[in-house]
Amino acid sequence: MKNKNTKNKDPLISMLNAASKDDLIELIKELMGTDLSIRRICINHLKEKVTVSSSVTADADSSVALTLWHEVEPELSELDEYGGGDYSLMEDVGEGLYELYKKLKEVTLTDEDRYELLNEVMSYIESGNAGMDDSLYDIAYALCKNDESLKELAERFENLKRDWPIENARGIYRRIGEHKKYLELRLLEMKYGMDYYDLASYYWETGEKSKAVETAQKGMKFGQGRMDELKIFLAERAKEAGDRDTYLEYYFSQKTDSLTLSSYKEIKKECKKEEWGKYEPKLLKIMKKNFNIQAVKIHLYRQEYEAALQYFKKDRRLSYYGSHEVFSVAEELENRYPEQILRFYKLFVGNLNTSATRKTYSENAVAVARVRRVIVDVMEKTDKWKKYALPIKLNNDRRPAFQDEFERVIPDWKSL
Repeated sequence: MKNKNTKNKDPLISMLNAASKDDLIELIKELMGTDLSIRRICINHLKEKVTVSSSVTADADSSVALTLWHEVEPELSELDEYGGGDYSLMEDVGEGLYELYKKLKEVTLTDEDRYELLNEVMSYIESGNAGMDDSLYDIAYALCKNDESLKELAERFENLKRDWPIENARGIYRRIGEHKKYLELRLLEMKYGMDYYDLASYYWETGEKSKAVETAQKGMKFGQGRMDELKIFLAERAKEAGDRDTYLEYYFSQKTDSLTLSSYKEIKKECKKEEWGKYEPKLLKIMKKNFNIQAVKIHLYRQEYEAALQYFKKDRRLSYYGSHEVFSVAEELENRYPEQILRFYKLFVGNLNTSATRKTYSENAVAVARVRRVIVDVMEKTDKWKKYALPIKLNNDRRPAFQDEFERVIPDWKSL
């Protein structure tokens, strides 16, 4: 039998203890040649164990960051070559790039490592084929620790001569105070409301107040697409100038771009009594023109229940994403108009006499549960519910998945 002290001793540990310093260095070099992560692991471990100069520590941190890139780059290259990949590969690459980004936020690379990494990152940004643009842009920015490096990055973006890189270049020039370059790129593209807002806010920040307001007003006239920021900007300027009427016009216009119960309340709160008399009819006109679920919620808030009910009297196709909100609003009307809401709920009960997936059974069970709630809980007509539900149960007695889903959401299904 082996001696008790050596019984469980790892022979590798014994050999490492016997090895010389040169032997160990040679071994680690060989291991690093086949697995880059070994280099990173060694550096991170030794940083906690040995004392070296600050320059060596800085070089080591830089080397770790570069190693993280070289670990993830082969898979990134695969994504770039094929224009994407399966979910697991995309997730692995995304996690690897995020680890690199976090490291770059902590450390400053040596000039040599920085240029090597930036060149490689920019090549993938230029390709734009890997589906990892957001992460690559984050890394490019994280490599820039001062205005000089940011300016260099902006020039690289500008040289790509594509909209998104140029937009980033423009943002950098504005950030670092390169006013001439910012304006040169900004004035090349003035199409959307956000373009005019960007320029107007720039003029305001740099003290050219009148030019800022003129630009915003021009944007209101010629800009396309999203205008919210311009309207808010002009509303704030009018308020500062004491022009209450103009302020309210812009405020009202911005809040009603997509009228909701929340924006309705905000407008009402903002208006004085006489101002509300002017804007309330305008709001009602908007609600009538676009009679959506938000308008219904506003009618409920105003206690105009008959007006709200009209929405539920029509056959409606509901999207999956919008249905929850609609049914939630309908529930508020159940006690007042049970018969009408019951008819509405029955529209969304699917075909109950055919085999389907468990997901379909589950959706139908939820729809039938809404019917039950009105008949039993609101109308208190248990016999009517049984008359409605029992045929459904019996017609599907040979569909166990159907029965499982209905038992799960309907309280008395099993005892019917």
